[in-house]
Order: sequence, then structure tokens, then C-alpha cells
Amino acid sequence: MDVSELTSLAPFADTTPRGIAGDLARLVNSGELAAGARLPTVRELASELGVSPATISQAWQALARAGLIESRGRAGSFVRRGAAEGPATRMRGMAAPDDPVRLDLSRGTPDPLLLPPLGPAISRISARADVGSYQDEPVLPGLAAVLRDSWPSDAEAIAVVDGALDAISRTLDQVVRFGDRVVVEHPGFPPFLDLLDLLGAEAIPVAVDEHGMSPDGLAAALRRRPSAVLLQPRAQNPTGASMTTARVEALARVIRSALDDHALELVVIEDDHSGLISTEGDVTLGTHLPDRVVHVRSFAKSHGPDLRIAAVGGPRDLIGRIMARRMLGPGWTSRLLQSILLDLLTDGAAIDAVAEARRAYYTRQRALGDALRSRGVPVAHADGINLWMPVISERSTLVQLAAAGIRVAGGTPFLAAGAAAGGAAVAGAPRGPEGEFVRVTVGVVREDAASVADALASAARHLAAGGY
Repeated sequence: MDVSELTSLAPFADTTPRGIAGDLARLVNSGELAAGARLPTVRELASELGVSPATISQAWQALARAGLIESRGRAGSFVRRGAAEGPATRMRGMAAPDDPVRLDLSRGTPDPLLLPPLGPAISRISARADVGSYQDEPVLPGLAAVLRDSWPSDAEAIAVVDGALDAISRTLDQVVRFGDRVVVEHPGFPPFLDLLDLLGAEAIPVAVDEHGMSPDGLAAALRRRPSAVLLQPRAQNPTGASMTTARVEALARVIRSALDDHALELVVIEDDHSGLISTEGDVTLGTHLPDRVVHVRSFAKSHGPDLRIAAVGGPRDLIGRIMARRMLGPGWTSRLLQSILLDLLTDGAAIDAVAEARRAYYTRQRALGDALRSRGVPVAHADGINLWMPVISERSTLVQLAAAGIRVAGGTPFLAAGAAAGGAAVAGAPRGPEGEFVRVTVGVVREDAASVADALASAARHLAAGGY
């Protein structure tokens, strides 16, 4: 396609990177720019529109992050085939194949045998649940009180949404604009990176060590004036790192200094997805920066992914905007599901079941981690249900484990594009010589940790020419 063909399709009235990318995105989504179509070169379009090549390059980069176009080197840039299916490439890359294996350690989900049973809760609430009103408060008063009593900081407002990713997506929608930068953990949770691609935002990766995000790395990232910081305070996915009180204080000092020096409009979004099964203390930067922090607490790992409930708390104005926008969509989270969660959070037997799950996950983490370390695989100590295992070759490890009937998650989807090759390592911990990793869901290893460790260690060392 030449420049005249493209400009005949698009108005290009707004010649900022955002405007150019927006016009092209609409053409792709409408089908006016067909899959496989070659785009004009950066210099050709820049000359036609009277803008700098850097402006077009920024627009092209945003469209590529959103999964709409792809570069083929000297051949040029093309509309991606299948672009209309959406850009969630990392999330799709995490999906497990349908073929059965004897032990699936790839999914990052809790052990279903450790979830509290729903039957007793459903039988108790069925006679009293009020599910017939559009006008009631979106959060059940009883649940709101329980959440308020257990919240790790004095949040101005707490609401309920349909899971942690729903909360994070809605918060990002309110605070991140096209072209903004967002600080993320490296390695981090793949859907966060997909969300930023959808928003046309740039991810700034910061290394994670055994206590979470690096303060020095965050300080450097904040000099690039991001609009948000996205982190996981406990049982970080994929590494299992949990923040200490000292780490939270250090990160808060870094952010406060940046706010004073650079007058940033910055929001910290915390995903406490494994809170109730974590063995580490309940921490939040909201204790130190209450007007800047949105804290998300999910109940998927502790009470069941299909409950689809998470709580989100933070500044009243921001939570209000999130919920006002939500009222124009789903409106509220099912009060029937809220009633079930309230029962589970207050029933003694359900509370004991979650406590037992927390102890079981701790035991499983320690057993498999110790077994791997004793076999020469330098995994860091981890919290929650996952650990991050260094390997000689990600691809070879996946193949070797599949042959042994074991599936784990490849490490590549957890890495932010453009990060240094070595940045996948947990800083301060030993690493594989090639800097490659896989994620292992330890939480479902119910027994025989030694034989599982044998298989994992053998695969981690495997390469066609030898081992470590």
C-alpha cells in the first residue's frame, strides 16, 4: 500500500502518535486495512503528514504492542493476520494444551482439594439471599464490614469487582492513557503486559529480588515519569517473592522522593492475589502513600477461582470513578456470590480450611524447594503456590518434562519485551547459566516431592550437549 492509498482511508486530523495510531487501529478493526496489508514506510508517511519520523515510529510501536501490526525487518510493517482476535499473546501463550499429563504444574491455580467446600455456605445463604433488586448497595454491608476490618491500610473506599484482573484492568483504564509508561515487575504476570499493550502503554520493567521489586530499579524507572506502578506485594507470580515491611518502606521512600522531585501524577496498583494463603505478613504501600495506592485483594486462590470476586480499596475519588464506570457495564458483582463469600469469611470451618491450605502450601513449597536445591537447582525460597526455576534451556526443559508426563509453564510470557536478557533472574539469587526459567506450580504437588524434584532437576540441566 502506498501513502496516497492510506491517506485516502484515514483523516489523520490528529497527527500526534496517539491520533495516527488511533486512525490506523480503526481501519484495521473495521477491515478497511486487510490482514497482511503492507503499510507505508515510516519516512514516507512522516513526509506526507508533515511530522517527524519519530512520531510515526511511536505510533507504529503502539500498534505493534497492541497486536495490530508487525514488523518484518527490511520487508516493512504489515497488518497482522488474526489481529481482530485480540492481542493477548502472552495470556494465550500461558494456556495449557488439552493433551493429558500425569502431573500438570503449569496452571498457577490452587489445589481444588484445599478449597473450603461451598455446599454448606450455599445451603446457609439460600434462604436469606436477596437477589432481586437493582437499587441495593453494590457491596453487601456485612461483606463491606468484614473487608474493612481486615484491610491492611485505612483505605478511603473499598468496593467489590469480578476478580483481581477486573480490578486492575478497570484501575488502569482510569489512570493510564495512550503512550503512558507503567512500571512493572520483571518477571511479572503476563496478563498485565497484555493489558498495557491494549492501552497503548509502555511497560518499564524493574527486576524482582527475593523481597519483591527492587528499590534502586524503581528509582531509575521513576525518572522516566510513569503514570502507574503495578506490583504484587505477596507471593509474586511467577517468583513467589513476598515483600517485607522494610521493603515496603524503602519503595514508599523512593516514590515519595520522586513525587517531590518530579511532580508526578502516579498511582501504585497492588495485586494481593494470594493474600489469604500467603505465609508472609499483610503489607501495602497504602500505609505510607494512602492517596496514591489502589490495593486489590483476590479470593480466587483461597476460596476458589470461580467465585470471581476481588475487593479493591484506595482513594475515594479514584474508586468512585472506577465504580461509576462499572455501573454502565455489569453494574455490580452478584450479591448471591457476595453472600457466599461473606459466609466463607466468617464461618469457623471455612476459616480453618483456608488456614490448613496455607499450611499445606507452605509445606509443599518447602519440600519441593529443598529437594531441588539439594539436587543443585538454585531456586529461591518462595511464598504461595508457584516457584521460578532456572534452567539451561526453556524449550528443552518443557520437552523433557512432557516426555516424563509433567507440564510446567515456560518462562518467556512472564518477561517484559525489551528487558535485558539477564533481567529474568531473581536479583541476588543464583541463576541458570543461560538466564532462562520456567514457572512451577508447587501448590498441586501433594506427595512424592522427591521424585518430582528428580524429574524437574534432570530437565532443568538438560541440553543436547550436556548439563550444567
